[in-house]
Amino acid sequence: MSNPSLVSRDSRGWSLPGIANLHSHAFQRAMAGLAERQTDPNDSFWTWRETMYAMAGRFTPELLHAVASQLYAEMLEAGYTSVCEFHYLHHAPDGNACTPPSAMSDALIAAARDTGIRLTLLPVLYMTGGFDGRPLSERQRRFGHGVEAYLRLFEALRAKEGETLRIGCAFHSLRAVPPEAMRAVLAAVPADTRLHIHVAEQMAEVRECMEARGARPVQWLLDNTDLDPRWTLVHATHLDDAEVRGIARSGATVALCPTTEANLGDGLFPLRTYLAAGGRWGIGSDSHVSVSPVEELRWLEYGQRLVQQRRNVAASVAVPSVAATLLGDVHASAADSTGFNEVDTIVLDADHPLLAGAIAADVADRWVFAGNRPLVRDVEVAGVRVVEDGHHRDREAIASRYREAMKILLA
Repeated sequence: MSNPSLVSRDSRGWSLPGIANLHSHAFQRAMAGLAERQTDPNDSFWTWRETMYAMAGRFTPELLHAVASQLYAEMLEAGYTSVCEFHYLHHAPDGNACTPPSAMSDALIAAARDTGIRLTLLPVLYMTGGFDGRPLSERQRRFGHGVEAYLRLFEALRAKEGETLRIGCAFHSLRAVPPEAMRAVLAAVPADTRLHIHVAEQMAEVRECMEARGARPVQWLLDNTDLDPRWTLVHATHLDDAEVRGIARSGATVALCPTTEANLGDGLFPLRTYLAAGGRWGIGSDSHVSVSPVEELRWLEYGQRLVQQRRNVAASVAVPSVAATLLGDVHASAADSTGFNEVDTIVLDADHPLLAGAIAADVADRWVFAGNRPLVRDVEVAGVRVVEDGHHRDREAIASRYREAMKILLA
């Protein structure tokens, strides 16, 4: 976005490149707003997980398709044109394999195809319940795979790739994947596979990793993997200076999810230090308490302002516009995280009052910082217009199926 040519004007409005959503758990859209009641005086990510496990246990492929379709339509209307789906609801609720084993993944693929969003599906390897190697709990059983079964799923899904579908590989976290299993998978998958992992989201994870593996989580990855631009580190909230520099040198991308990280009380990423080191990053809506790239970008910047007690933290002398800096970085990292090199288009409504009198130099800042009214008018993915005049082409039918699914999930 630092290149002014990325914002252009035509008869429909202001055109910008579409935004990649680098981290999504689609099923969690169904629980947005349902974990905001105190269950413990010390509520945290770890107590939030109980609500998440309860919701995860109710999903069938049909329900997942309905919820994911609603979510992906919302993403498109908001300006996301691709999504990296970090998918671990592999099996039936009792932990037994679905028929076929890819049924839950297929539901996500169908939802993306039906709505028109680009999908990077990331089947997740999830093996243990902690750094001590404990077995998965009863509520986690539907997430689990051994290495061989996981690789069979990966290969079956990779055979389905197409113009708007990529298959990558995800490790749930260091606590959920033993070192030898990670090494085996990395040796088996093709060299161009996109690799995603949750890492250093919570201080408890950092402490446990140091006790079990003798290093902080990101430092362990730097020391034990060939961290490079194929990798996307999700959250990476709690870093020391050496880890910040190490990620930046590696060319890996950090997927930041400010609304989810705030909702869960995770902490704030050291953005200014990371940018100064030349680090690459993108955004994700993760648990989908918000499905808005504007809100992710705005609160990424605002969180830094609150900590540093200054304004315009992400900007620089070279690129004084905050939104141009943020959007430029998001677009620059998208292809390495998603596997898509194509650039899709979103069109902002030039007649909207929030863009009254706009010029190319201030369109980005107005979109991100001028308010919460949706400004996206049209969205085109792979040359197909999937959003027109602010509405997804199948909005009503998708919403109707979603409402029916929610009745079942909340019964």
